[in-house]
Amino acid sequence: MIKCLLVDDEPLALNVLEGYVEKTPFLELVARCNSAIEAIQVLETQEVDLVFSDIQMPNLNGMDFSKMLIHKNIKLVFTTAYEQYALEGYKVNALDYLLKPFDYSEFFSAANKAKTEIMGASSKILNSGVSYKDDYLFVKSDYKLVKIVLKDLIYIEGLKDYVKFYTVNSEKPILSLMSMKSLEEELTKKNFMRIHRSFIVNLDKITTVERNRIIFGSKYIPVSEKYKDNFQQYLNSDLSH
Repeated sequence: MIKCLLVDDEPLALNVLEGYVEKTPFLELVARCNSAIEAIQVLETQEVDLVFSDIQMPNLNGMDFSKMLIHKNIKLVFTTAYEQYALEGYKVNALDYLLKPFDYSEFFSAANKAKTEIMGASSKILNSGVSYKDDYLFVKSDYKLVKIVLKDLIYIEGLKDYVKFYTVNSEKPILSLMSMKSLEEELTKKNFMRIHRSFIVNLDKITTVERNRIIFGSKYIPVSEKYKDNFQQYLNSDLSH
């Protein structure tokens, strides 16, 4: 499924777009937003692959909003009533440009183009920039694919749109553009646990816990209040065996 976000200051336009999304089997609606400001807030907490956005909107227009998506690996389709923006839209790497009023066949064509871009050439590497195997994963880093063996992975640190992978065999962390949420969903199946907004740890690598902190060498990783109960349950179950 391709997760999409709708952005338009006109409620009727949003209703039309939402109806089109519901008719498209490979699209999943994450949220509908009345402004680009609201859309930015959604993108801070939700994973999105594709954005359908109007251009003329108050406070922050769609063109300026689009420039914020360039480094997020999010595809963009403009939906507007003004054809004079078409050339400018392609300059910011918009995937398509739908001129209002457009019908479902035009919408589907744009959505299908996005599907090809997102799912096609990189089908083996997920949209998050990572490919999972039983005992290792591949991540995109510095225009290369880097193999990380899970038993060698100590912990992961999140930094806004990037994550750092710390392993036993590398002096420097491996930096990759992806979300902590996507990693958490997959790695929790492989004996990893999220213990802080910014940290996921390999449970097999934990040797010392002190005052709600996990100690890896000279690094002290805090266990936040949100994840403390879950982590304590793990420690209690481990001690009972």
